[in-house]
Amino acid sequence: MQLRYNYRAYPDATQRRALASAFGCARVVWNDCLRDRKEAHAAGLPYVKSAELSRLRITQAKRTRERAWLADVSAVVLQQSLRDLDTAYKNFFDSVNGKRQGRKVSPPRYKSKKDTRQSIRLNTNAFSLQDDDTVYVAKIGGLKTKWSRRLPAAPTSLTVTKDSCGRYFLSFVVDTEPDILPEADTDAGIDLGLSAFAVLSDGRKIDSPRFLRRAEKKLKRLQRELSRKVKGSKNRAKARIKAARQHAKVADRRRDFHHKASTQIIRDSQAVYVEDLAVSGLGRTRLAKSVHDAGWSAFVSMLEYKAIKHGRTFAKADRAFPSSQVCSACGFRDGPKPLHVRQWTCGACATMHDRDHNAARNVLFEGRRIVAAGRAETLNACGAPARRAHVPAQRVEAGSLRKGQTTQAGIPGL
Repeated sequence: MQLRYNYRAYPDATQRRALASAFGCARVVWNDCLRDRKEAHAAGLPYVKSAELSRLRITQAKRTRERAWLADVSAVVLQQSLRDLDTAYKNFFDSVNGKRQGRKVSPPRYKSKKDTRQSIRLNTNAFSLQDDDTVYVAKIGGLKTKWSRRLPAAPTSLTVTKDSCGRYFLSFVVDTEPDILPEADTDAGIDLGLSAFAVLSDGRKIDSPRFLRRAEKKLKRLQRELSRKVKGSKNRAKARIKAARQHAKVADRRRDFHHKASTQIIRDSQAVYVEDLAVSGLGRTRLAKSVHDAGWSAFVSMLEYKAIKHGRTFAKADRAFPSSQVCSACGFRDGPKPLHVRQWTCGACATMHDRDHNAARNVLFEGRRIVAAGRAETLNACGAPARRAHVPAQRVEAGSLRKGQTTQAGIPGL
């Protein structure tokens, strides 16, 4: 299983200049190679291979006067930029051909030095972990790193990132074995909402912290100050960093809350079931700000990869499943209800329901049905039940599945 570990880095002034040069060189190689492929496509010529681009835009370009400064950075950075372009094209072609699920992927675009996020990627030939708790990066030096926790194994790749507020991060990819937790006796259905962030099928409620709403007053003031500054001035750059830092604090608090809540749920439950919400559609309604403030997609992604990591069962109920319309006591479908109706009485069995708790129980029943229908008790050669293979855990959302499809991950425990 592949996991990603992020750490804060503190480069000095010389290293910041070297990193800025590396970011720029990687961007130039990406744009040059992308331009060659677009021009070849427009002229009706065959797809330009990576080996040809590497020879023209990296090896020979270093010998020219216009691109001689490409030799100032590590060759691994330039080659990895070309590999990333190949990956972007592959994702685009797979999306067009139907091999990639989820949303359609756009073709690669040109990168700008004004992008709020700059990054470079390196393999093990261009970085190493030092005994003095620094990370040596080729042609940059030893980066002072804040080790919040130790790496479980030797990293296989490194990504150096600079975010919009000027912070630097080191992201390591590590191959590790799953950390299987002891079996639990309970399973949980989760209903995500806005009034309460999550309601579990056992009645527990997780309050919504609303980090963006709480910081909205300060953000408005910072945005006003930014809009009043002259474009291109140093004061505008300072005001932009202040606003970006406040947005970063909101994002960090939300991510920390998601991690703590998802970890607690995975530890307490042997199986976790959630509803596949159409977050992109809800983001275009009048509830858009509250929906994005909740961050449901990131939370569900954390639940999924932590279930894989710790040997739990995870399943998504279809987004068309009427969790809020069905009575969890007798199964009678009572029809749709507006959002302001938080409690209702079943017309068949006269049971009084809390809307969110009833939906969580229905998600639990639907998740059990999905797992039971998808789990075949086949035996392997040793006579033991066959288990699903572990898949790499993703830190970022890979896209929503198409309507009518469900996902299952982890080891079936029910």
